[in-house]
Amino acid sequence: MESMNSIRSEIEDHLSSSGYTLTTFGHLSGMNRGSLSAILHGTPPKPIAIRQLDIITETLGYPEGWFYHLYLDECFSGTKVSRRRLEPYLIRCAELNKQDCLKAAILRLLEIPKSIGLLFDIGEKLYLKGRLSESALFHEAVAEMEKDSHSERLAISQYRLFMGKQGPDAEENWKAVIRFEPFRKRLPENHQLDALLKLANVCYTLHRWKEVEKYSDELRALAQAVYRDQLRRKVREKSNEVLETERHLVVYYGQGYLLKTVALQKQELYDKAKKYVTGYADLSWFENLNEIGWMEVKKFKVWAQANAYTLEMLTGNIDILPAYCHFLQEHPQEMLPGLLTIIESANKYGFYADHIIEQCSQVIQKFDNLNPIEVDRHFSYRYQLAIYHLRKNQYAEGTAHILFALKLAFIQNNDRDVIQCVTLFEAYRNYASEQHKIEYQFMMEEARNNEKSSPFSDRRVQIV
Repeated sequence: MESMNSIRSEIEDHLSSSGYTLTTFGHLSGMNRGSLSAILHGTPPKPIAIRQLDIITETLGYPEGWFYHLYLDECFSGTKVSRRRLEPYLIRCAELNKQDCLKAAILRLLEIPKSIGLLFDIGEKLYLKGRLSESALFHEAVAEMEKDSHSERLAISQYRLFMGKQGPDAEENWKAVIRFEPFRKRLPENHQLDALLKLANVCYTLHRWKEVEKYSDELRALAQAVYRDQLRRKVREKSNEVLETERHLVVYYGQGYLLKTVALQKQELYDKAKKYVTGYADLSWFENLNEIGWMEVKKFKVWAQANAYTLEMLTGNIDILPAYCHFLQEHPQEMLPGLLTIIESANKYGFYADHIIEQCSQVIQKFDNLNPIEVDRHFSYRYQLAIYHLRKNQYAEGTAHILFALKLAFIQNNDRDVIQCVTLFEAYRNYASEQHKIEYQFMMEEARNNEKSSPFSDRRVQIV
């Protein structure tokens, strides 16, 4: 009983020290005097709603959540939980970043049989509110408590944890893939479509092309199955109901082909890759296209054109270069991957395209997009540009681009990319300026001091 009254004792002490009676405090706070008396002096005391506690706190002039560490007992009575009080309390704790209160509540819930459903529901509400770190506490608890390995809520919890782990760190991203991968097919179809697309995109940034192929194949098959099912229901049941997903269904269908194309291209299986380009070049036949769907169809058409040019360039068809450049000028959003293709082809087939590179490079003078795919593309662009300049004996430009690429490799915590840059720099060390050697040495020393960090660990910084 003492712990039950601790929050009331605290409130009464603060009211008394501030010189308030229940009547004066009621007038000031807008709360009914009778309600205050029932909360503080009732036998048994009336439970305090979290909104009432917030009003009391504000009226006393204290910071938000001042009494929250004492509120948890209001939500529990033996082995019973008051969901009506606990849920809004935990949502408010998340909003105020009170991690200790959240962890304490989870520990209490873990002691109560059959509380896993409540843990999952709160985790979902926090996730949908964008409170990823707070929701992860609840989804981790579900992952630990759930005994049924085929449980849908376990699969969803693992999916939420996977999504919360995504960032520019390649090693952490791969760990997240390994942990989540076994649960992907246990998700509901709407989540499964999103999960397969995200798995494929993460593996794209990790250059794990076989995995990209696997997930794109699964994505394509599932999207086709969902599409056929919707058409059947439209005919048989006269129903236009569609599966609720993050993106329009046409996105998953098209991405299944697009990612397969890229995975084959990166493995230099160019002829096979060309066959998949046609799968997303014209998706205007797709039924149930709304305004957003038509916009996506137009995007796929542009991407198909871009990838068709890419495959021609990478197979040595240099004659299309003028047409490709014209295409890039008309679609500047394709400039970075397009310029990467041109430089990579130049290095592969031994030609030079200085005027094109100079003209296109002006469009991407600075890099401030920390999307993992764009970071990876920009790394490849800088690395290939370094090789291009070194081929021309332009050592100052070449080593400058190596160091820029090395910065991006550290941002991604990608050992493979770091090794590529280090070996290339060492091969041309004798041609590097003293300033470039100093900059390189600084980065290497920082990396040795802490292998999990880099001199560019503040990933919000803009690299120009």
